[in-house]
Order: sequence, then C-alpha cells, then structure tokens
Amino acid sequence: MKLLDEFKEFAMKGNVIDMAVGVIIGGAFGKIVSSLVSDIFMPLVGLAVGGVDFSGLFVQLGGDQKFDTLAQAQEAGVATLNYGNFLQVTFDFLIVAICIFAFIKLLSSLKKKKEEAPAPAAAPEPTKEEILLTEIRDLLKNK
Repeated sequence: MKLLDEFKEFAMKGNVIDMAVGVIIGGAFGKIVSSLVSDIFMPLVGLAVGGVDFSGLFVQLGGDQKFDTLAQAQEAGVATLNYGNFLQVTFDFLIVAICIFAFIKLLSSLKKKKEEAPAPAAAPEPTKEEILLTEIRDLLKNK
C-alpha cells in the first residue's frame, strides 16, 4: 500500500503532469510539422529541382530487373537503398528544429519584454502635513 501511495504522490507532482502535457502537445505538433513538410515544402522543393519526388528516390541493390518506382521494387522483394526517404526525414527534422527554435525565441522575447516592463510606480511618500494629520487622527481615535 505504501508503494501505491508513493506512486500516486509522484504521478501527481506538477512536473510529471506538465511533462505529460508537453509530450502530448509535442506529438500533435509533430503531425502538423510533418504535414507542413510533406504537403507544402516538399512539393515546392521538388518543383524547384525539376519535379522530383524525394520519397520515391532509391537505389536498387539487387535483382536483374530494373524497377521504375520504389513501390514496384518493394513489391518484387528487391533490396533497395531508400535515400529519398532519408532526405525526407532529414528535411522534416530541419523544419521541426527551425520551428522549435523560432517558438523558443518568441517565448524568450515575450518573457524578456515582461521582465523589462516598468513596475507600477510606488505611492509617493506622504508629506509632513499628511503625517501630522495622521498622528492627530490616531490620537483622536484613542480618546
């Protein structure tokens, strides 16, 4: 029973819950970035380099018959070196890294602006007359 209580205490700490939320949001962010890369950036890059679809680039390592597409080679069971897939994943990583860098940079600039914001002005020191009136008020209250 003690072990269960210790586990509950550990699991309910703020850091563990914050980390779990971060992992879940990170997974969703990864899907967004993957879509951004595969659906937006890669077609533009492919168009810029002559309409090449990176994910389909491969080198056939075995077999006598030549295949035009990666899918045909894989269907025939021929060993292939899928360097296009590697390029795609590398590009995904670079985009994710750039997005995370930009996000952290934005957060740090917002935090810096918040720290630089002037503190509200302190109440001015009471004048001699106000101090004297306060003392008189306090004396009258005590009578």
